[in-house]
Amino acid sequence: MKAFFALSIAATLGLPAQAQLRLPPLPGVPRLPGLVDRVVPAPLPELLTSTTRLLDQRVANVRDLLRQHPDVVEADPAGEPIRRQELVLVSPGDAALAAATGLGLVRLRDEAWPELDLREVVLRVPPGLDTAEALARLRALQPDLQADFNHLYSRSGDMATGGAGATPAVHGSVRVGLVDGGVDRHHAALRHAGGGSFGCGDKPVPSDHGTAVASLLVGRDRGFAGAAPKAELFAADVYCDKPDGGSAEAVVRALAWMARERVAVVNVSLVGPQNRLLEQGVAALVKRGHLLVAAVGNDGPAAPPLFPASYGGVVGVTGVNPSRRVLPEAAQGPQVMWAAPGAELAVARSGGGYGVARGTSFAAPLVAGLLAEALREPDAALAAAAVERLGATAIDLGAPGRDPVYGRGLIAEDLRVVPEQLQARQGR
Repeated sequence: MKAFFALSIAATLGLPAQAQLRLPPLPGVPRLPGLVDRVVPAPLPELLTSTTRLLDQRVANVRDLLRQHPDVVEADPAGEPIRRQELVLVSPGDAALAAATGLGLVRLRDEAWPELDLREVVLRVPPGLDTAEALARLRALQPDLQADFNHLYSRSGDMATGGAGATPAVHGSVRVGLVDGGVDRHHAALRHAGGGSFGCGDKPVPSDHGTAVASLLVGRDRGFAGAAPKAELFAADVYCDKPDGGSAEAVVRALAWMARERVAVVNVSLVGPQNRLLEQGVAALVKRGHLLVAAVGNDGPAAPPLFPASYGGVVGVTGVNPSRRVLPEAAQGPQVMWAAPGAELAVARSGGGYGVARGTSFAAPLVAGLLAEALREPDAALAAAAVERLGATAIDLGAPGRDPVYGRGLIAEDLRVVPEQLQARQGR
């Protein structure tokens, strides 16, 4: 019998944005590469539900990333990871570019995304000039300029401009997008999914996190089904297993690809700080009638809001356990629109087999899959109607009406595949 394993809430760029739980070491139990939480045999014991085990793991993981990869990653003044000596300008004019040149900043990349009416210019900060100081000087010279760091969003790689075998979308078919780590499309639960892949220069880099989230979106296997098992999967890998992966520009580049492919609903189980480029990219996608579904994150109920879930127009999703109680590590606030199952979920693992997942990262795709069934083309009015229809099925939890813990209530409760039942159905 194959053992089920606990997946981290998110295997990030070597660091997770989604994993806020740290399990105590168990003798003789192996650790999955790329995952932060230790692996424990399933069924999961009370370790996962004990609030005494909750730690601010994301902060520790950022610290580890900075220590291990100082050549490509540094911290902004708030301690958030960014690409070393890089600044991003959003749709700059000639005066802004001239000001940047005058400061000694060198243009690295200049890329336009007409689908989002956006253009980015990435600048290299010269040696001897602090990145934060360079940004402050540039903003002082050009107060109206949309300039920011190239923040990293928790989960692995830089994206190439080309795709990896994307197929043309079929009008009227059910499609759903995924911006995450790489997906193991050879897994039994995912090999049926068509659609397309983007990033990593035609070299797929499967990850446990991306594969797990994909399976909850479109998975289909004996005894296992995701929220939209007949949908085409359009998956963008924004990490490619690189320490400086998951940058704001990589995420926006992926969103532009989703816009080109007219993928109406996109799941983003990634979290990080506010960023001007990402904010503009998200706003442009939402304005065009796409639905962006995002995990609210697991930094805890008192933590500052995480993004992109906290941007306007984004469907923010929190997670609950099988007893309908919110996960104690889940973020809270006005960004929470709905709750969905986020603990003791069976999910596909890269390389084959299944695992047990926990976190808001895994609640979001259940919502995205249901919305994808209802919204097959980008359309603002239809998107709003799809949200209202799905909201009508929600089970009100917590305080009456919408609240900062459960949002508008619990949906997709019947979509949680119980690990023990999957074992039994597969005869393991």
